[in-house]
Amino acid sequence: MSTLSITSEQKRTLKVMLNLNNKDLKSRVEPIWRVLIYDRRGQDVIAPLLNNKELRDIGVVLHLALHSDRDSIPDAAAVYFVVPTDENITRICSDLRNHLYDHYYLNFITPVSHHKIEDLALACLEADATKVIKKVMDQYLDFISLEDDMFILRQHNKEEVSYYAINRADVQESEMEEVMTKICDGLFALLATLEVVPIIRCPKGNAAEMVAEKLNKRLRENLQDVKNNLFKGNSFADLSEQRPLTFQRPLLIILDRNMDMATPLHHTWTYQALIHDVLQFKLNRVTINEVDEHARKKSQTFDLNCDDEFWQKHKTTPFPQVAKSVQEELEAYKNSEEEVKRLRNNMDSENSMDLLSNNTAKLTSAVQSLPELLKKKSLIDMHTTIATAILDQIKKRKLDNFFELEEKILSKSILDKTPLDIIKDSETGSETDKVRLCLINFLCSSLSDDEINEYEKTLEEAGCDLNAFRYLRRWKTFSRMPALANCQYGGGTKTVNMFSKLMTQGSQFVMEGVKNLVLKKHFLPITRIVSAFMEMKNLQEIEDYRYFDPKLSKATENRTPEPRTSFQDAIVFVVGGGNYIEYQNLVEYCKQSKTGKPNPKRVIYGCTDLVNADQFIEQLSRLGAELQR
Repeated sequence: MSTLSITSEQKRTLKVMLNLNNKDLKSRVEPIWRVLIYDRRGQDVIAPLLNNKELRDIGVVLHLALHSDRDSIPDAAAVYFVVPTDENITRICSDLRNHLYDHYYLNFITPVSHHKIEDLALACLEADATKVIKKVMDQYLDFISLEDDMFILRQHNKEEVSYYAINRADVQESEMEEVMTKICDGLFALLATLEVVPIIRCPKGNAAEMVAEKLNKRLRENLQDVKNNLFKGNSFADLSEQRPLTFQRPLLIILDRNMDMATPLHHTWTYQALIHDVLQFKLNRVTINEVDEHARKKSQTFDLNCDDEFWQKHKTTPFPQVAKSVQEELEAYKNSEEEVKRLRNNMDSENSMDLLSNNTAKLTSAVQSLPELLKKKSLIDMHTTIATAILDQIKKRKLDNFFELEEKILSKSILDKTPLDIIKDSETGSETDKVRLCLINFLCSSLSDDEINEYEKTLEEAGCDLNAFRYLRRWKTFSRMPALANCQYGGGTKTVNMFSKLMTQGSQFVMEGVKNLVLKKHFLPITRIVSAFMEMKNLQEIEDYRYFDPKLSKATENRTPEPRTSFQDAIVFVVGGGNYIEYQNLVEYCKQSKTGKPNPKRVIYGCTDLVNADQFIEQLSRLGAELQR
């Protein structure tokens, strides 16, 4: 697997596509100006990777939704990037008949069927437009890169592959087959983009196994096509000098969400995970809704990307440290601003030519750095706004209390107060916060029926919806998963002190009453499994995991050979939804693997969809409500 990121690989493929499938991105292909036409899936794939400036640099002067009202642009080349659904194919055929563009480059996110190609060909003949379609390409880009080492399969219509879609009681076999095929398509697209054929491991008897079997078959069939398989230029042969090689194949570990139900419900304390938990955060864009002094609603939207140094440095940092760093950055900016003012004032008052010359040089240097300084100020203002919105939620809901207590429950530490104490406190947390705490305690503790009934009664009295609790009570009874020994996270937190005031008197970040919780390093269940596979550790949880190698003959596919070396690269994929808590835990594992070791581990984390705790509770509640019918 290349050491380049999945964002780099997917971005490179998109740029080639937008360059009219010419791999020489520096060359100009006529016609230069292009119109990009995408559907919602295509928009979601492109949004985190290419901004408007980058699109213009490639030659895209206009980007439009496929199903919007579009005027004819006769001199333009249209680059379509869509899923080949019946609805989309019908609209493309309509565009051909209406002669909207000079040339058409049709790029399908997933492979287009022969039947739909025939529909397109018929539309071309009817419109006398056979010469205007220049290329029809299957792009295999049915996944969304959010980080260099993180991807999801869906944002729009993510309910199609959600935990609810897979686990609802009345799901039909044909419906489950369709869901598994969509997940398999996304994983296959990722592997084709990275140009790797991994060794696959998965647990038995759940959705993860179904996906693994489908993917293994799909890879095997593609590899058998010697002329047209997508892995001819894979990472062990034939890559350019810009793409470093590792000669060891990666490991793909496909897991089921049911293997750890506590982590998605857990309150968190790091910057990125908190943004996802308490604000609107999707496709690396956060939206903050506010009400002004006139009670008018307004919203602000910010992009959080790799160009933001503060974000890259602090996204996995505990929130109190982030608040402190924002303040320090603000103070540094103010000092720079004051220095420019001081130099200007000194120039006005200096008579000596030497002093004047010296101050002039310093002022010139300061002025030259002004654009960078203003950009930095813009980022500081953005993170100030985001951190303020998070702090409001922490104080309003007392989220530090929930996080601290949950960490103690997960690490089997002694509790200074019980979940019942917090549930009964009307001034602490929302109804959902209380349900989350209760469910984590239920999943990770051995409670008697009387204790469970007391929790349900207390939740009901607090006005909480019990459907999620009812579902997990049934799930725990019938689950084949271990009795959540998985919840022995071995972590916990430490309160170093209470903030009287974290910042200066003039700061927005008055942290009075908020605990400064320091996270202890610990591995979540998913990280323990990854570590065991990559380092060949003996772990009871993985003893019966299935083994697939698409490169082996069918006769040997069910035999599990003993690995001779540890794995350096792994892709971890969670069927049924993932979260930033697991992602950040895997990032921490990779960082630790670098310490004093020649071959650090590299792990890519992926999931069907990203859900915060509120969204996950909503899915569990729907499943619980169905039990009452």
